[in-house]
Amino acid sequence: MAGGTKRDYYEVLGIQKGASDDDVKRAYRKLAMKYHPDRAGDGEKSEAEGKFKEAAEAYEVLSDAHKRQRYDQFGHQGVGSAHDFQHMNVEDIFSMFNLDELFGGGFGGRGRQRSGGPTRGYDLETQVELTLQEVSTGCEKTIEFEKRDHCTKCGGSGAKPGSKPMACPQCGGAGQVAQVGFGGMFRMVTTCPNCRGRGQVIKEHCGNCGGTGKLLVKRKVSVKVPPGVHDGMALRVQGEGEAGEMGGPSGDLHCYLQVKANSIFTRHNNDLVCQVPITFTQAALGARFEVPTLKGKEMLEIPSGSQHGEVIKLKGEGLPDLRSGRRGDQLVQVLIEVPKKLTEKQKELLKQFATTEDEALMPQRKGFMDKLKSAIKGD
Repeated sequence: MAGGTKRDYYEVLGIQKGASDDDVKRAYRKLAMKYHPDRAGDGEKSEAEGKFKEAAEAYEVLSDAHKRQRYDQFGHQGVGSAHDFQHMNVEDIFSMFNLDELFGGGFGGRGRQRSGGPTRGYDLETQVELTLQEVSTGCEKTIEFEKRDHCTKCGGSGAKPGSKPMACPQCGGAGQVAQVGFGGMFRMVTTCPNCRGRGQVIKEHCGNCGGTGKLLVKRKVSVKVPPGVHDGMALRVQGEGEAGEMGGPSGDLHCYLQVKANSIFTRHNNDLVCQVPITFTQAALGARFEVPTLKGKEMLEIPSGSQHGEVIKLKGEGLPDLRSGRRGDQLVQVLIEVPKKLTEKQKELLKQFATTEDEALMPQRKGFMDKLKSAIKGD
């Protein structure tokens, strides 16, 4: 930050040191959308702009493999600063990066569109929680959120009803100004500081939106979630992002899916895994009992002689594949519980049973004992 000690770049973006390139992009995208000054309130613009520029500086270093390597080795001293972000115009920072690639075309497309022309609105992100049951069947979720939309009074122009914006006197409506330096040898074109690249200024502001042309509005939309989705996937709702500039289209709303943990089942691709405790006698003699599934209950056959940790498959009781719709299986792992306390009668019965045990009928124990004897002999 200007005037103080710089924060660690990984801390600025909120990521770990070993984060992937995609993690770096994703973290910067979130911060850029969160702290862009155009989205901040009147009393928050200065702080938001500072955080926006801090994030841009961190992204410039961590998105470059060479700079990131030097930063990891030497810290801030190893990379210096190729750009003075704290004194740069926000729109000029935009022009430094390939925004169509970084933001999926959803951050206004400012890198390719002419200053003052129509620009696409910002994309928005939200999170949608799902249960495994909803993943299994698909569902429709109602999402409530806030976004900046066109002011209903001025139609998004920012001008007082009955008046119109006028061409910027400083840039003549171009949205850019040229500066000549070093004896006329260099000519640098930058965003007009008076109109911030819009090419227009407002003489009489709309009293409803204060001249911004946008108001924060509450929205409620329904999103259809197909069966078989996975945690972390995103569904795009077209046109539900923030309003565009100068007649440009609205951005999109990206709904990131989060599947809540289930107390019984864990997911492995399209299969569901659950663990069921059984007694020693049920494992030895076999048994039939009900086990939970996402559809209700299913009768499970435990074969006699089942071993601890053995898996029994319930075919087609898993989750559907997102593309084919074909369901996975439910894998039931049986866990043999050994009682910690026995009655005297139970102890006596087990002692009697122990006298009848035949190692020949227990191949795993017999194999272990044979290996043990060989180890003792030194074979």
